[in-house]
Amino acid sequence: MEEKVLIVEDEAGLVTTLRDRLHGEGYHVEVAQDGIEGLKRGSEESFDLVILDVMLPRKSGFDVCRDLRQRGVGTPIIMLTAREQTVDKVVGLRLGADDYLTKPFDMLELLARIEALLRRAPGTPIAFANTYKFGAVRVDFRRTEVFRDGEQIPLSAKEFQLLRYLIEHRGTTLSRRELLQEVWAYRGAGATRTLDVHIAWLRQKLEEDPKKPKLIITVPGLGYRFEG
Repeated sequence: MEEKVLIVEDEAGLVTTLRDRLHGEGYHVEVAQDGIEGLKRGSEESFDLVILDVMLPRKSGFDVCRDLRQRGVGTPIIMLTAREQTVDKVVGLRLGADDYLTKPFDMLELLARIEALLRRAPGTPIAFANTYKFGAVRVDFRRTEVFRDGEQIPLSAKEFQLLRYLIEHRGTTLSRRELLQEVWAYRGAGATRTLDVHIAWLRQKLEEDPKKPKLIITVPGLGYRFEG
């Protein structure tokens, strides 16, 4: 099965070069020429990888990356830019990009990074489909909604972000520190209570018996593990 790549780039010459080379390597390639189109296609269609330029018409690559992640799209993203400042790389990665290349770049390096991300994508974290189901619960990542037995469960934005991160890393023991850093962007100590409270709220809403959780497991001395 051909892996499907979305190129979001407005530079015609680069688009032609990338499309021809990726076709030659056996990838199925689609192109969006501005940020609005890239966001729409990236969030509504299924791709194995997105190559995303930072400087785009109508909507920047940074904004596209951020909005894709906020919509629950976990497709691997490689960002491209002509800039060389470290701050741009940091911003892109913090917004959810998986990798970053500065123009001009070597095509062999890009191909190697694409292969590395596609090897990782089926594992952890997962590349999202539109929904994920466990037991009687269905999570709609695109609409940021959760249902149990067909009835919507109201979750706060932070509860949904925490649930999404747990699902992305299902089966993996996650430390409290990692969860606080990745979901709340906390870098200091003393915020563990915030995490524990949100875990308790999720259990109340998702577990059949919150006092005997089978989905969100406490790993004593370490953190939590999602088994959905």
